Amino acid sequence: MKLVLAAALCALAAPALAMDATLGAPWDGKKIPKGQQCRLQGGTPFTPPINLSGLPAGTVFIVGEFNDRDYAPLSTKGGHGTISWPVKGAEANLGTIAENATSGNGGAQAMKAARSSGEYASKGYLAPCSGGRGNRYFVDLKAVDAKGKVLDKVRVEMGRY
Repeated sequence: MKLVLAAALCALAAPALAMDATLGAPWDGKKIPKGQQCRLQGGTPFTPPINLSGLPAGTVFIVGEFNDRDYAPLSTKGGHGTISWPVKGAEANLGTIAENATSGNGGAQAMKAARSSGEYASKGYLAPCSGGRGNRYFVDLKAVDAKGKVLDKVRVEMGRY
């Protein structure tokens, strides 16, 4: 009886499966793929394709905040732009959106422009644009319900440029 009770308590205390994300090719999370750097540096960039699993019940949007870890002004809260994608179910393949676009594949929509300015200004996503100095880029993905509540989140390393 004690063993059954202990097993039941462990099951109740076990965390729910967490949201998981993987980058689609040619992104590997280590190096920004050739051509995915900003237009100012010769790229024809799009956000990386991302496959998600373990989305919490009630998730209706994924919100992605793109950042440059090594450039303080654009290192948090979507410094390189904030994009949203409508989703249904426990899995999703996030469509891409081009740099400076306000909408893209799979219902992608720019929610907030990148905080860059001048020639680096973008209406939405600003691709990695450090000039190859080795800056590290990442995206924080948030599962959001219909009321705007964040249900889960995961950080995805995009790579160095």
